[in-house]
Amino acid sequence: MRLVIARCSVDYAGRLTAHLPSAPRLILVKADGSVSVHADDRAYKPLNWMSPPCTLKEGEEDGVGVWTVVNKSGEKLIITMEEVLHDSSHELGVDPGLIKDGVEAHLQELLADRMETLGEGWSLIRREYPTAIGPVDILCRDAEGTTVAIEIKRRGEIDGVEQLTRYLELLNRDPHLAPVRGVFAAQEIKPQARVLATDRGIDCVVLDYDALRGIEDDKLRLF
Repeated sequence: MRLVIARCSVDYAGRLTAHLPSAPRLILVKADGSVSVHADDRAYKPLNWMSPPCTLKEGEEDGVGVWTVVNKSGEKLIITMEEVLHDSSHELGVDPGLIKDGVEAHLQELLADRMETLGEGWSLIRREYPTAIGPVDILCRDAEGTTVAIEIKRRGEIDGVEQLTRYLELLNRDPHLAPVRGVFAAQEIKPQARVLATDRGIDCVVLDYDALRGIEDDKLRLF
């Protein structure tokens, strides 16, 4: 990961345009190629960003450093560096991922052991399938042989859909796995998360913890 603190202005050109006037900001360049611009507030949310896959080109105009970040759709994030205050790079390695609570971890174990509950002919490839941005809860194949990435949550919210979206973008670059579709599975799925998942072509599955444990009818509801 590269961390740059600089006085800079930022311009975005794509489906619409946006401009951030000159100010000191933190710029993060991650190993997955993403670039994000942060202020000293807003918690974790960046002021502007470019998701992978994208390319970063560092140049100079009239003696001033200019970064141009371009994604696959041709959208551009242009960062004009007026003064660089700090520039460092750090190798973080593969993150072990979030430690799940007992219910979430058990849901993953139960579902991986009983893939047929998602449909006849479903088969497990691997639990905790490793990627450069963290492990995918379950990687499997459906009855047609299509690769499926499953993200499991106790409570399904928008952040979980975003997380699965990032995994899918990465997995679909692997010709041995692509095409890869997604399933967002949780005991409860918030309406906003369901809308976002549907918009991105991700299926939602409501998991019944007791049913998976064999206490009640062994059924999943696929919406």
